[in-house]
Amino acid sequence: MSTDELEEYAEGFALIEGFMGFVPSSLRVMARVPGLLDGMTGLSSVVFLNELLPVEFKQLIGFMASAGAGCRYCQAHTVAHAAHLGVEAEKLAELWSFETSDRFDDAERAALRLALHSGQAPNSVTDEDFAQCRRYYSDEQITAIVAVCALFGYLNRFNETMATTLEETPRMIADEVLAPQGWIVGRHG
Repeated sequence: MSTDELEEYAEGFALIEGFMGFVPSSLRVMARVPGLLDGMTGLSSVVFLNELLPVEFKQLIGFMASAGAGCRYCQAHTVAHAAHLGVEAEKLAELWSFETSDRFDDAERAALRLALHSGQAPNSVTDEDFAQCRRYYSDEQITAIVAVCALFGYLNRFNETMATTLEETPRMIADEVLAPQGWIVGRHG
């Protein structure tokens, strides 16, 4: 789309940039289909702006769902957004080892495990995953966790299929924080 065609989204993009620190190129791609960008930003707002869980924790959940699915674009985005929201780089660097890292508590581990398993194909969430989450979270909070995972299920499939080009800011943060654990930009370069 031309810059003129994207003009109608300028205000929304400015809000997204303030929230995330950058505007995802995937949104410009979604704008090619009438109504898709509006639908995605509407759903994303509901998922991320409800107060059932801290928004920075939702980014970690999104990262784990994306790790399960193998979407490097969304892994970079969630880490960059979490960093923008103040999550320490050391904690972000230990996402791959959340099960054993002392930077994560048992409640976080339960949610991140559910997210990782939800992103896999076939879905590998177990009854035990839900039982562990119920120890720490209400039914509403568990639904909010699953909503983050489901949103990223769409985003993972969309961005992996489209090979969406990763923007400079999330790529720089992912190179710094995730690459030492094996992350590569892959098809999003």
